[in-house]
Amino acid sequence: MAVRTSSAEWKGTLKEGAGTMKLGSGAYEGPFTYASRFESGQGTNPEELIGAAQAGCFSMFLAALLTSAGFAPTRIVTTARVHLGEGPAITLIELNTRAEVPGLTEAGLKQHAEAAKKNCPVSKALAGPEIQLQAQLVK
Repeated sequence: MAVRTSSAEWKGTLKEGAGTMKLGSGAYEGPFTYASRFESGQGTNPEELIGAAQAGCFSMFLAALLTSAGFAPTRIVTTARVHLGEGPAITLIELNTRAEVPGLTEAGLKQHAEAAKKNCPVSKALAGPEIQLQAQLVK
């Protein structure tokens, strides 16, 4: 299996400093600061990148589970809201997914979505915080 690499560099103190985060593939490189992480400043933050990883992993894993069950998903769109609380600590991840899957019932979607939430590799890596899920079948 593949090994993926990302990197980050921080220069300066916590509040006055700044940094950049970079994906090893070169697909993304962006700035982050105290303000972009703990306030509403310009740039990204680790929690936003964790949310993207969680949403992407979950969506792919759900597609794999549905395909294995005999369904051909047309589209799966997932949003991840990552809550940074006191500590600081990630205290909650909310997944909201909308799936267009011909022939699938709402109950079937919820069953497969729960399995994807529990078993996708990023969910397993982030097993510490609670991960909540809402799944909706769209036609």
